[in-house]
Amino acid sequence: MDRSNQSSVSEFLLLGLSEKLDQQPLLFGIFLAMYLVTVVGNMLIILAIRFDLHLHTPMYFFLSNLSFADACFSTTTVPKMLVNIQTHSQTIPYGECLAQMHFFMTFGALDDFLLGVMAYDRFVAICRPLHYPTVMSPLVCVLLLAACWIFTNLAALLHTLLMARLSFCASNTIHHFFCDILPLLQLSCSETSTNQIALFLVCSMILTGPLSLIILSYARIITTILRVPSASGRQKAFSTCGSHLTVVFLFYGTAIGVYLYPPSSHLGEKEKVAAVFYTVVTPMLNPFVYSLRNSDMKTALRGLFGINTLSSQ
Repeated sequence: MDRSNQSSVSEFLLLGLSEKLDQQPLLFGIFLAMYLVTVVGNMLIILAIRFDLHLHTPMYFFLSNLSFADACFSTTTVPKMLVNIQTHSQTIPYGECLAQMHFFMTFGALDDFLLGVMAYDRFVAICRPLHYPTVMSPLVCVLLLAACWIFTNLAALLHTLLMARLSFCASNTIHHFFCDILPLLQLSCSETSTNQIALFLVCSMILTGPLSLIILSYARIITTILRVPSASGRQKAFSTCGSHLTVVFLFYGTAIGVYLYPPSSHLGEKEKVAAVFYTVVTPMLNPFVYSLRNSDMKTALRGLFGINTLSSQ
C-alpha cells in the first residue's frame, strides 16, 4: 500500500533539548565539541589498535569494533541536531526520521552485544586461559561479530517496517532531539499493540541478554581472581577488566533508566538528560576510559604519535 494512504505527515518537528532561543548557541557549541571529541577519540582507538601488532588480539578486535559503533551511534543523532540548531529549523522528513530511528537502534544494540561479547572474552581469558586460543580463535571472533551485526540489523529492520505501516495523522511534534521509537509510537493514531509487543520482546533480548552474560562472566571472573595467591596478580587481572566494567555501568545505567521508565505522554527533562548521557556522553567517554585505565592502550597511543621514539632519543 502506498505510504501516502498510511500517513498524512510528511515531516516531524524535533523540539530538541530546549526551546529557549538564548540557549541554542551554547547547546550548539557544547554538542559540537562533544561530537568531535567522540569521533576523534574513537578513531584514535581504532588506529592505535590497527597499527600496534601487540594489540591484534580478540579483546582489542572487539574494542575497535565497539569504538566504530560508538562513533556511528553519535553520528545518527548529533549532526542532525546541530544542523537544526544552526538553521533554526526543527523539521526532519518522514523518511529521514525512520532512517535515523533504524540506525540509532542498530548501533545502540550493537554496543550492547559487543559489551557482552567482550565480557565473555575476558571470562575465557581469565578463567579458561589454556583454552583461550581455541575458544576465541580468529574465525570465532569474526563469526561472533557477524552474529552481532546480523541480529541488530534484523531487530532494527523489524521495528522500522512496523513503524512504516503506522499512520501519523494528528500531531507531528516529537518531544525529543532525535527520532526514537517510543516518542514516535506515542504520536501514531494507529493501533500500536503489535509494535509495543515487538518492542518489549526485542528490547528484553537486547538489554537483558548481553547484561546477563556480563553479570555471569564477571561473577566467574571475580571468583577466579580472588583465588590468585599474589596481590600483584590480582591487581593485574582486575586492571584488564576495570575499563570494560566502567563502560558497562555508564551505558546500561542510563539506557535502562530510559527504556524501562514508565511511559508518559512526552519525555521529561530527566529522560532527555539520560538519553543525552548514553547517546552522546558515554560514546565520548569510552576512549578516555579505555586509554586511561589500560596500559596497553596508553603504549599504543604513544606509539601512534611517535612519543616513544622522541622520548628515547
